[in-house]
Amino acid sequence: MLPLKKANQMMVQPIRTPFSSFRRKDPGTVFVAGATGQVGIRIAQTLLRQGFSVRAGVSELEAAQELAGLAARYKILSNEESKRLNAVESTFQDAESIARAIGNASKVVVTIGPAENGPTSEVTTSDALQVIQAAQLAGVGHVAIIYDGSIMTASTYNVLDGISSFFNNLFSRSQPLTITEFLQKLVETDVSYTLIKTRLTEDFSPESSYNVVVSAEGSAGANDYKSNVAKSQIASLVANVFSNTAVAENKVVEVFTDPSAPSRPVDEFFSAIPEDGRRKAYAEALAMAKAEEEAIKATEKAREAAEAAKDLEEEVKKLEKQEARAAGLAEEAQEKAVAAGASVENLLNKAKDIGSGLSWEKFSSQLATAVQSPGEKLKVQIATVRGQAKAQTLLPKKAIIKTPAPKQKVEPKPKARETDSKTESEEVF
Repeated sequence: MLPLKKANQMMVQPIRTPFSSFRRKDPGTVFVAGATGQVGIRIAQTLLRQGFSVRAGVSELEAAQELAGLAARYKILSNEESKRLNAVESTFQDAESIARAIGNASKVVVTIGPAENGPTSEVTTSDALQVIQAAQLAGVGHVAIIYDGSIMTASTYNVLDGISSFFNNLFSRSQPLTITEFLQKLVETDVSYTLIKTRLTEDFSPESSYNVVVSAEGSAGANDYKSNVAKSQIASLVANVFSNTAVAENKVVEVFTDPSAPSRPVDEFFSAIPEDGRRKAYAEALAMAKAEEEAIKATEKAREAAEAAKDLEEEVKKLEKQEARAAGLAEEAQEKAVAAGASVENLLNKAKDIGSGLSWEKFSSQLATAVQSPGEKLKVQIATVRGQAKAQTLLPKKAIIKTPAPKQKVEPKPKARETDSKTESEEVF
C-alpha cells in the first residue's frame, strides 16, 4: 500500500504549454475532460488499464490528489498505471485554457450529463462545445462525446432537481445548446468525432449484465425498448473506440443494452454503421455557398466590365466625332490656305510687275536730270500702286530749285560809349 504523500507526488501542477507544442501529439495519450465526474473517472480508469496514458482534467488539483491517494491505497490503480496518470487543472470556462490542459494528447473524451463536472455539477452541451473547440485549437485527432439522454427526463424522477435545473438555465448567462444545435456546431469543426447517445445507469443496476448494442442513429424504432447502459460499460466502449478510431470516425450512434442480444465486438458494430451525413451535407452547403459567392463576384466583375466597355464605346464615339470635326476643320483650313496662297501669289506678281521698271539707280538718274534740266518733264515711276494711280491724275509741274543767295560780309561796329550802351543795345536787338 502506497502512502498518501507518495501518491500525491504522482500528480503534477497545472502545465502552461505554449500553443506551438500542441502539434507534437502522442497517439497513446487521452485527455479526459471532467475526470472527477461519475463517468469520467471510470473512463480514465479503463483507459489506464488498457495501456493508455491519461491527462485527467480536474477543476481542483487537491481533490484529484486525494482521489489518486485513495486509488493507490485501495489498489484501484497499479503503480504502473499511476505513472501514466497525469492530472491537470482544467475547467470549462474557455477553449484556450482547455487546449493548454490537453497538451500532447491526441484524443479527447467528454461526457454530457449530470455529476460530470465534479461530484455534483453537470456538464452541458455548451461546456462540451468548449472542449471540442479546444481540441481543434490543440490539433487533436479524435474526440469522443457521450451524451446522457437521461438528463432530459431527470425532472420526472425528482421534482426539486427539475426546478433547480429550470432556474439555473433561466439565470445563466447563456442557455445550453440543444443536442441538434450541438451536432451542427460539431460538424462545422475539422475534428474527427464519435457521438454516443445513450441513457446511463449505475454499475449495480440489472442492466449492467446485459450485452451492449451499438446501432446507427435513429435505426431502432421509437417503440423498441432500449435498456440503460451502465457507466462502466460505456467506459469500456470508449476505450475500444480509441483503440480503433478509424471504424468509428465521424459517426453518431445510439448505445443501449439488450438481454437477448448476442455479444459482438465493438469494431463489428461500428463497421456496419455509415458516417454521419451532417458533415458531408455541411461540406456540400459550404462548397455551394462558396460557389455562389464566387458566382456573385464573377457577375459583379462582368457587370463592371460591361459598364467599362460601354464607357469605352462612348469615349470612342466622342473621339470619332472629334476626329471628324478635326478633319473638316483641316480641310477648310487647307482650302483657305490654297485660296490665300493664290491671292498672295497674285499680289506678288503685281508687285513684281510694278517694281520691275523701278530701281534706285534709275530713280537717282532721273532726279538728277530733272534738277539739271528744269524745263524737262519729270519722269519718275511711282513705286506703289495707289501712288501710281494718284500720280496719273496730277497735272505735270516743273521742279523749281532755288539757288541759295551769297552771304554778305558784315562790318564790325565800333564799341559804343558807356553812357549810351543801354540805348544802343535796345536798337541793335
